Amino acid sequence: MKAQTEINDIEEKKAPMLPTWRVILDMIRYRWKLWLVNLCSMLMLIAFWQIPGFVMREFFDLLTGDSTAGWNVWTLVGFLVACEAGRILGVFGLISTNVPFFVNTMTLLRKNLLVHILRRPGAHALPDSPGEAISRFRGDVFEIALFALWVNDILGMIAFGAVAVIAMLTINASITGVSIVPFIVVGVIANSATNRIETYRRASRKASGIVTGFIGEFFGAVQAVKVATAEESVLQHFDEINEDRKKMMVKDRLFHTLLGSLFRNTVNLGTGITLILAAQYMRDGTFTVGDFSLFVFLLGGISELTTFSGLLVARYKQIGVSVERMGRLMEGSPPEALTTFSPVYMDGNFPDVVYPEKTEGDYLERLDVKGLSYRYPDSENGIADIQLHLKPGTLTVVTGRVGSGKTTLLRVLLGLLPKDSGEIYWNGRPVTAPDNWFTPPRCAYTAQVPRLFSDTLRNNVLMGLNREDAAIMQALRMAVMEYDLGEFEDGLETKVGPKGVKLSGGQIQRTAAARMFAREPELLVFDDLSSALDVETERTLWARIFEHREGANPPTCLAVSHRKVALRRADHIIVMQDGRIAAQGTLDELLETCEEMQRLWHGDSAPAMEGTN
Repeated sequence: MKAQTEINDIEEKKAPMLPTWRVILDMIRYRWKLWLVNLCSMLMLIAFWQIPGFVMREFFDLLTGDSTAGWNVWTLVGFLVACEAGRILGVFGLISTNVPFFVNTMTLLRKNLLVHILRRPGAHALPDSPGEAISRFRGDVFEIALFALWVNDILGMIAFGAVAVIAMLTINASITGVSIVPFIVVGVIANSATNRIETYRRASRKASGIVTGFIGEFFGAVQAVKVATAEESVLQHFDEINEDRKKMMVKDRLFHTLLGSLFRNTVNLGTGITLILAAQYMRDGTFTVGDFSLFVFLLGGISELTTFSGLLVARYKQIGVSVERMGRLMEGSPPEALTTFSPVYMDGNFPDVVYPEKTEGDYLERLDVKGLSYRYPDSENGIADIQLHLKPGTLTVVTGRVGSGKTTLLRVLLGLLPKDSGEIYWNGRPVTAPDNWFTPPRCAYTAQVPRLFSDTLRNNVLMGLNREDAAIMQALRMAVMEYDLGEFEDGLETKVGPKGVKLSGGQIQRTAAARMFAREPELLVFDDLSSALDVETERTLWARIFEHREGANPPTCLAVSHRKVALRRADHIIVMQDGRIAAQGTLDELLETCEEMQRLWHGDSAPAMEGTN
C-alpha cells in the first residue's frame, strides 16, 4: 500500500524544541490568573464534593448509635446543603475560566506558528504537506491547552487523595495500605506503554495529515481531474489513504481505550480486596458502619485519581508528539518561539493595521545587484554572479529558456530564497534583509502562478489595504480589468471561488496585477505575468503601466517574460543561460550579437551568427 508506506517510511526530522513540560508551564504562565482561578475552583469543587463522605459516616454512625455527641439529622442536612452551594460555586468558577483559558492559549500557539511560517523564505515549501500543517493548528494546539487545564484536575484529585489517605489511615492503616497498591500497578503499566503510545499517536496524526492534504489538493485541481477523466483513480487513491488513516486512528484509539480499561479494572480489583478486608474488621467490631461507608466513598475518589493519573501519563507522551510536530513546522526558529508571549485579542476592537507610508528613502533612484548567487540544496541548479542595474521609470525584462534561472533570480533578489553571496543596494544603501525590504510601498511582486483567495474581487485586490473604490477602479484599469468587471454580476463584490476558480487564467493574472498597482510601489516585479493574456491585452497592460512615464515618480518594472510584446517594450533585456547572465542590452543589440537571444526570438530556425562554430 503506497499510502501506508508514506506513513511508515517518512522519517520526521527533529527540530530543536522546548521540552513538553516547559511548553505546558509557559501556557499556564501566559494566563496564570485564569489558571489560578480555575485551580481554586477545582479545589473548592473537590473539597465540597468530599465533605458528604464524612457526613454519611456520621449519618450511619448516628443510626447505629456510634455518632459523636451533638450531631443530629438536621445538622447533617445543613452540611449537605452548604456543600451543594459550594459545589455550584466551584462549577461556576470552572465554567467561567475554562473557555477563556482555552481560547487565549490556543490563539497564542496558533499565532506563533503562523508568524514563524510567514518568516520562512517565501519560496521554501513547508517541511510537510498542507494537510499535516493544518492538523497541527487544530488537534496539536488543542491537546496542549487541554493538558494545562488537566493539571488542575490532577492537583485537585491529589488534594482529595491526600485528605482521603490521611482520613483512612486514622481509621485503619492496614486497609489503607492495600488501597495504595493500584497506584504502583498503574504506574508500571503507564511507563511500559509510553513508547507504543507515542508510536500510535504519531502515525495517526501523520495519516490524518495525508488525508487532509489530499482533500485540499483535490479541491484545487478539480478541473484537471475532470479533463484527465481521472475521477475513478482519484477516488480510489482517496479510499486507500482514508482506509490507512482509519486503521491508524483505530489503533491509537483502541490502545488508549484498553489502557483506560486496564487502569479502571486494576483499581476495581484493589477496591474489591479492600472491601473484603473491611468486612473482616467490621465483624471483629473495630470498624463501624460509618467507617465502611466513608471508605467506600473515598475509595471512589482514589479510584478516579489512580485512573486519571495513568491516563495523564499516557496523554503526556502524546502531547510530546504534538510539540515535536509543531517544532518541525517551525524549523529554523529558536525553540522558545512556540510559546513566546504576545497580545491576543479576544474581545473589544481589534488593533488597527498600520501600513507604512512612503518616505523619502523609499523612492527608487537606482537598484544595484552585485555578484548575487544561490544554489538549491542538493542540486547544481541556481544562479551565479548576477550583476543587475535598474534605473527608475524603466522596464527590464529577464528572458531565457526554461530552467535558465529567471524565476530564481527574482526570488533571490526579493529574499524569497536566501542568497548564498552577493550584495544588493537600494539608492546606494546596502539591503541586508531583502525579504523585509522588498515590500510595499517600495516593491510589489506577482509570482508565476498568482494566488487568489476564496473571497470577493475587492478583498483579493486590497488584502486588508484601506483604499476607496476610486483607487481600486484605477488599479483594475491599469490591469485592463474594467471590461471584465462590467461583466461580473456583483462587480467588486463578486466571489472568485477557491484560488480564483471562477475566473479565467488571464483574469487571475490581471487581478494579481491590480493587487500590486493598488499599493503604488516604486518597483513592480512580474514573473511571466502576461503568459495567459492575448497580445492586445498585454500591449494595453504595458502601455497603461507606463502611460504616466513622464510624471514625477514613474514606475520601475523588472519582469520575467519570453513574450515579444514585452521584449519590444523593454528598455533593457537580460538573457539568462544556465543560471548566469549570457548577455544584456537592448533588443536590437541582442538580436545582432547574442546567439541565445536569436534562438529565443526566432525559435530553432534562428540563423547562426557570423564568426561562430
